[in-house]
Amino acid sequence: MLLRMSTLFLRTKREDPADAEVPSHRLLVRAGYVRRVAPGIYSWLPLGYLVLRNIERVVREEMERIGAQEVHFPALIPREIFEASGRWADYGDGLFRLADRKGADYLLAPTHEELFTLLVKGEYTSYKDYPLVLFQIQTKYRDEARPRAGILRGREFVMKDSYSFDLDDAGLQVAYDLHRVAYIRTFERLGFDYRIVFAVSGAMGGSSSEEFLAPTEYGEDTFVECTDCDYAANTEAVEIAVPEPQDPAGQPAAKVLDTPNTPTIATLVAVLGEQGLGEFTAADTLKNVVLKTRRPGAAEWELLVVGVPGDREIDLKRLGGQLEPVVVAQAEPADLAREPRLVKGYIGPQLFSEIGVRYLVDPLVVPGSAWVTGANEADQHAAFVVRGRDFTPDGEIGAVEIRDGDRCARCGGRLSIARGIEIGHIFQLGRKFADAFGLDALGPDGKPIRITMGSYGIGVSRAVAALAEQHHDAQGLCWPREIAPADVHVVAAGKSEQIEAALRLAEELQAAGLRVLVDDRAGVSPGVKFTDAELIGIPTIVVVGRRLGEGIVEVRDRAAGEREDVPLADVVGRLSG
Repeated sequence: MLLRMSTLFLRTKREDPADAEVPSHRLLVRAGYVRRVAPGIYSWLPLGYLVLRNIERVVREEMERIGAQEVHFPALIPREIFEASGRWADYGDGLFRLADRKGADYLLAPTHEELFTLLVKGEYTSYKDYPLVLFQIQTKYRDEARPRAGILRGREFVMKDSYSFDLDDAGLQVAYDLHRVAYIRTFERLGFDYRIVFAVSGAMGGSSSEEFLAPTEYGEDTFVECTDCDYAANTEAVEIAVPEPQDPAGQPAAKVLDTPNTPTIATLVAVLGEQGLGEFTAADTLKNVVLKTRRPGAAEWELLVVGVPGDREIDLKRLGGQLEPVVVAQAEPADLAREPRLVKGYIGPQLFSEIGVRYLVDPLVVPGSAWVTGANEADQHAAFVVRGRDFTPDGEIGAVEIRDGDRCARCGGRLSIARGIEIGHIFQLGRKFADAFGLDALGPDGKPIRITMGSYGIGVSRAVAALAEQHHDAQGLCWPREIAPADVHVVAAGKSEQIEAALRLAEELQAAGLRVLVDDRAGVSPGVKFTDAELIGIPTIVVVGRRLGEGIVEVRDRAAGEREDVPLADVVGRLSG
């Protein structure tokens, strides 16, 4: 169908929406692609829906290329299904929960692992039925606490989710690798600049996990890249180089110091310099940060203390990603009051095992290392407190904020920090949901084999915004051709003669197999039409203007900004060739 601006359901805007925080939000609204209904909820207008459907088409083609079969599940799911997997509680406030007229509880699905698993369990029984890959493109719902950035982080969004079902881990690896290749092809066809980074599985569980991130200034995810090798990771999963373990036997005996009025690292370092114990910096101190955690469904918070070098800050988001579905937050004075032996400003690790408080350290706190830390008494610290001799943590967790210049754990090169938007994520999910629902296949010996699963997602509606973030300039959007709402935007920059010529050209271009948007509006100035064309962002703009009498039109490359005068008779052949 030929898209005509004179009849197209479209109104562009000259002013940015008041709540716009990022370029994609601003431009998608101004160009008439989406309209806000409520926080995190948007309607798709014709041009926006064309882009969304084009992305769906590419995703669908690449999934079918690896043998995946498409299904479609309901968004409304009974409570008992999510209770069986434990996620009715695990999701906490993130679920939209509702009851029907009879009082039965339901939810609007944030994801569909349970239904995929139950569907396969109900249909397949034999090892001969496997391997299997199913996928769907469906609307999901999550009650985001702070929906923002337009369709980048909404409460309702479109997602492709696929699941592989295999008899063993070797089969899972094959399925995972197939999806990885499919994602690479998908994002290259869509026109993304992207990075593949190591990630944490979080609440999803499982083992191997990688994210596909679109680098952009306004991305919500932070990731690192090594300047010397191909290592890249989400900051929640990144590993940085740490010092070699030390020999505790070579360390001096611990010594308690009088350090009045030193509740901060800076004040402590200053006093240490006055005591003649040697030169100390913040990096020689052990900072013990009191946090609190709560498991899904639990009423009470539990204290957690995390130890990091005193010159580093804790990254709560990084911690939270590794502890999911457990919620982590900064402890408040009321939480500390429950354990009076934790003296604020003077907390040391020597006490934690005695009082039953869980204690984790960042890997930078290596075994055998000696530290200046709190002595658990007001106005007192302890020097030469050694890990493995004076205290033993309950485990390690990457907790420090990553810095530009931190060393790569693989090659020792420097790490560089960047921001990006998550556009895809692949997991080796394992048997979490197969165990929850008893998904087995009878093997050749008649014994049950527990199925292992992979989980693979692409944010389809988010991809629209992510592409807009990467493909725009000061004038408007610059869509990649594969997903643009049209290939060519024909602009009639004049009165009836130019409009008639523009319509004829548009029909000829469409007959040649191109998708065409033609601005055939009468009574609209050329300046307004040019502004709209740049804002809307079709890859090629053809201007039928004042040189029509000479048989010449102007062809513009929207992204490159290049312009060329072309004989009208040659345009169709040039653009369709």
